[in-house]
Amino acid sequence: MVTPRFLPSTGGVETHVAEVARRLARAGHDVTVLTTDVSGQLPAADRWNDVEIRRVPAWPRKADYHVAPGVVRAIRRGSWDVVHVQSYHTLVAPLAMASAWSRSIPYVVTFHGGGHSSRVRNALRRPQLALLRPLLAHAARLVAIAAFEIDHYAARLRLPHDRFVLIPNGADLPAGVPSRRTGLEPPLIASVGRLERYKGHQHVVSALPHILEQRPNARLWIAGSGPYRSELLALARRLGVEERVEVRAVAAGDRAAMAKELERASVVVLASEFETHPLAAIEAAALGCPVVVADTSGLRELADRGLARAVADVTDSEQLARAVLEEIERPQTPPADGLATWDECASGLAELYAAVAGPST
Repeated sequence: MVTPRFLPSTGGVETHVAEVARRLARAGHDVTVLTTDVSGQLPAADRWNDVEIRRVPAWPRKADYHVAPGVVRAIRRGSWDVVHVQSYHTLVAPLAMASAWSRSIPYVVTFHGGGHSSRVRNALRRPQLALLRPLLAHAARLVAIAAFEIDHYAARLRLPHDRFVLIPNGADLPAGVPSRRTGLEPPLIASVGRLERYKGHQHVVSALPHILEQRPNARLWIAGSGPYRSELLALARRLGVEERVEVRAVAAGDRAAMAKELERASVVVLASEFETHPLAAIEAAALGCPVVVADTSGLRELADRGLARAVADVTDSEQLARAVLEEIERPQTPPADGLATWDECASGLAELYAAVAGPST
């Protein structure tokens, strides 16, 4: 599995790779995660839950382009049956795909489509996909983690739908997580995600004064880390709600700790501009926690399935506040059935690998 970032970095892609890789290894598959290290401080070779980790240097340190020529050497020198490219947004993906193609190794690609704080980077998504089309068209399969991605990428890439396979993220939580409680007081609102502008935490902070008018004891926990922290705290100060806002991340890879934190929340909010199949939302839904989301991309898909309440315009602080308050006062418990598990996700990938690698694998 080739991924731009892996543990101890945090994020949806990192969690996805960690959850499926360890399950595949536990099932007897020989799994290597090939990733990058922009810090230069992590071990080049490591082992985690029976998964081999290989890290190659990447540049620049303060950007996410991930120029990593070591990816080419690692793929060309290995004896891989399948290369699984996770996420297409950085320069890691074309290097991995081209290297596998040059060695006639079958490869599959999971898009993990997401937003970006840079409007320029978002605008470049379409030409980026156009440039990647020859490599993506040569992939043995293209993996979608949300149903809307199949129509979206099939149209953008001008590829038939039968080139795609749907394998959603898992929603199950680690054993030992407490059961859902009702009537949580004081109300805790959790805004979950990396601290980037496009994640929309600022909209939840802007809604907080309106929420406090009705529920003066409410608190907001912004669960994440990242470069937008100072801007969020400054906004809370300007709005006079700083004492009601906590910005704190949970340790990378500690799913049990995150689940226990989410279990304490009265409402979980995802006001992101773009999400594919957000783990925070589906894990909150699995806990029975009310979820409020922006009416966009994969978040809309969750709302259509009854797993969340969609807000048409999360930039309208009063509209967002009303939705949050309604979920605090009259919570709608999301249906737990129909959510995929990580075991099912890993099994689906194992079947896919066997199909594309051939009968000898």
